[in-house]
Amino acid sequence: QVQLVESGGGLVQAGGSLRLSCTASGYTFSVYAMGWFRQVPGKEREFVAVISPGGGTTAYADSVTGRFTISRDNTKNTVYLQMISLKPEDTADYYCASPGRPFYYTATEGDYNYWGQGTQVTVSS
Repeated sequence: QVQLVESGGGLVQAGGSLRLSCTASGYTFSVYAMGWFRQVPGKEREFVAVISPGGGTTAYADSVTGRFTISRDNTKNTVYLQMISLKPEDTADYYCASPGRPFYYTATEGDYNYWGQGTQVTVSS
């Protein structure tokens, strides 16, 4: 079955950087868009970024544009989220996810069927 495993979270000071990774298995990674979402306990999960199957198209939430970069390496079945200039408000659990059908590029949470377990990011002020 499809498995998504995130890594790379941790504690960082404001202004610092982190790179999250998500490695997929159990399906043909290269034909699926991949997304990153985040959730603060007690709040709804929110979209962060999405990348097309080939990596040529990306989109970001306004709150992270210019600071976060999504990328992927289809030879490694891995999607990344490079985060710079981190702010305390970026503190959340970060999840990678994949839509339920190939070649479907979407930023809508409800379109994502496969989810990782999440990795925690804490930004101290």
